[in-house]
Amino acid sequence: MKPTTGEQLFGYFNALLMIGLCAVTLYPFLYVLFASFSEATSLLQHRGVMFRPSGFDLGAYKAVFSNPMIMKGYENTLLYVILGTTINLLMTAIGAYVLSRPNLYFKHIIMFFIVITMVFHGGLIPSFLLVNDLGMMNTIWALLIPGAINTFNMIIMRTSFQGIPVSLEESARMDGASDWTILFRIIIPLSMPVIAVMILWYAVGHWNSYFSALVYLRNREWYPLQLVLREILIANNTDAMMTSAASDDKYAIGETIKYAAIIISSLPIICLYPFLQKYFVKGVMIGAIKE
Repeated sequence: MKPTTGEQLFGYFNALLMIGLCAVTLYPFLYVLFASFSEATSLLQHRGVMFRPSGFDLGAYKAVFSNPMIMKGYENTLLYVILGTTINLLMTAIGAYVLSRPNLYFKHIIMFFIVITMVFHGGLIPSFLLVNDLGMMNTIWALLIPGAINTFNMIIMRTSFQGIPVSLEESARMDGASDWTILFRIIIPLSMPVIAVMILWYAVGHWNSYFSALVYLRNREWYPLQLVLREILIANNTDAMMTSAASDDKYAIGETIKYAAIIISSLPIICLYPFLQKYFVKGVMIGAIKE
């Protein structure tokens, strides 16, 4: 059917609105990107919006990559993302599989105590005392074990598992398959969209996390990238990356270093997202509309 004039105007308005929202959302990132490539003194003198680098200088990136703590933070964060996401997926999948079984005893009572943790929690001090008593202080396990399962993610995965036909499980059991075989060879391969969403959520959470490291880690060798970035941006700790600069230029160079550090810390997740984006909507809908 041919759209009416009102429908066409409404479509144009929606398109303009979305273009405006995209511009508002994208511009701050572009500003940081252009500023990171700008010449330090030119950037300091620039006022207003920026649609291209003010001059062109890679000195900020050279300074960031020359800082050993940046590279060590990258290594630590990659370790936390890979190991932490693996633990998260394993624990979440096991919990979701158990809760999705129709013959689980006291199923509703167990779900009640799991869901209530989304509303009530002990807080920082009890968590700190627990981690300390378990001997995990100043170890990587303090960042990985306490958050091994996200309740909301487990509920989404459980709902997705419930949508898989029971006949597949019954056929597998007739062939002698155990619960481990059913989970890892039938349930998980059939739930890849929701698994991809879990990977994205957990990986982004580990990549952006800094507060747990701030509380539980004392050894700087285990600092994640975000904690190193926090020192650069908040504590203004950029002197170690510009020892050769004149004192008058240190403030200007420090500003470009901050922008470069933001880009370097954000780039891996930006590159990862397009590969998982196609599963995002499908995975969330599968896990959200069935009960």
